[in-house]
Amino acid sequence: MSQTEVIPLPAQHGGRKLGWRLAALVVAGNMIGSGIYLAPVSLATVGSSSLIGWLICGAGAMVLAAVFAALGRLQPDADGLSDFTGRGLGRFLGYQTAVAYWAVSLTGNVAVAIAGTGYLAFFLPILKTPVWAAASNLVLIAVTTTAYAFGARWAARLGAATLAIGLLPIVLAVAAGVIAFSPDVFAGSWSPESKPLVESVPASLVIIFWSFLGLESAAALSKLTRNPARDVGRAGVGGVALAVVVYIAACVAVFGVIPAGDLAHSTSPFADLAARVFGASIAGLVAACAVLKATGTISGWTLLGGETARSAAEQGYLPRVFGSPATPGRLPLSNPLINGAIMAALIVASIQPTLAEQFNLLIGACTVLTICLYGLCSVALWRATRSTAARVLAAIGLVFSVGAVVAASPGSIIPAIVVFVLASFAWPLVKRPPSGVAAP
Repeated sequence: MSQTEVIPLPAQHGGRKLGWRLAALVVAGNMIGSGIYLAPVSLATVGSSSLIGWLICGAGAMVLAAVFAALGRLQPDADGLSDFTGRGLGRFLGYQTAVAYWAVSLTGNVAVAIAGTGYLAFFLPILKTPVWAAASNLVLIAVTTTAYAFGARWAARLGAATLAIGLLPIVLAVAAGVIAFSPDVFAGSWSPESKPLVESVPASLVIIFWSFLGLESAAALSKLTRNPARDVGRAGVGGVALAVVVYIAACVAVFGVIPAGDLAHSTSPFADLAARVFGASIAGLVAACAVLKATGTISGWTLLGGETARSAAEQGYLPRVFGSPATPGRLPLSNPLINGAIMAALIVASIQPTLAEQFNLLIGACTVLTICLYGLCSVALWRATRSTAARVLAAIGLVFSVGAVVAASPGSIIPAIVVFVLASFAWPLVKRPPSGVAAP
């Protein structure tokens, strides 16, 4: 999960359109973020056999990126995931998608804050304790919410300023792995709990897929590319493929240097890796970059959560305190304040004995909910096209989505069910679109 990038249209700024290779870099940049920073800790019980899960999730993510690329070509004017499902499956599922994606944005933001606190604990070990960790998470959310309250530009600038910084920990981790990789350490961490792969690998899919959230950004590239019919699909698949290579290289490096047993107790795996290979000073640099990137990611997803709520309110899906169809695009102050309060409540409600346990709890629920939405969008693509190739793509995307959800733990599935059930109870209040909003 990475921040949402704000990309100006080249034609509006005197620039040239993007080729598919450059567009693929944009897609990869939208995914490669702070979501990877705690992944090795979350996967410590699975060990280096999680490599298989990375390959499976990478293949599934490439298919889903192609699904969104196809939707983007068919409906270039669509306003996000809720518009895709609303147009293809009706207003009820469009409403469900809007509410669920809003919930994903807020929950995912809290998980990213936890990742930032984990690396901040490299400098302040007291932050490893639940109370102080929660306090740090609250401060990170408060800072980014304040930035968004001053306007979307502030939040977007804060997120964009940390984009390149966030790549440094991953680059250094891969370099450390190249220098100090030990086949014995990697093999010794293959299955720490001695479970068969048919049990351990499926259980790791939801944790791994967290790092691929944002793959839907491929759909936003249709107006940026020279030949959308050809380049958007290539960019989506190519961008995800690049992210897969980066993720696998980073995680193999960590498991090839640090035994899985040590990783399970870490709050900053990439900093710990740098410390073992390069020394404490470089480890401190890695930790600092991770904290800055996490802050930028929180800012980007605070922006996404607020704009998702505003768009949903303008369509009549959420109360007008988040936005109004009478003033489209206008952000009332109540929007970031309410979102900030919800995220603060999530931080307190999800406190666990360790940061890793709290992180896993949140990303499990967040990822399952998002994969459900990806499955709905796959069905929407099936209904939106008569192309055999596109329908095969949609079918594969749906099969992967269903399989990933089925493989998840009940603790990750139940929150998703709760969100959809609660949204269904509220449906009678919003089933009619407000004046000025046409039903799909």
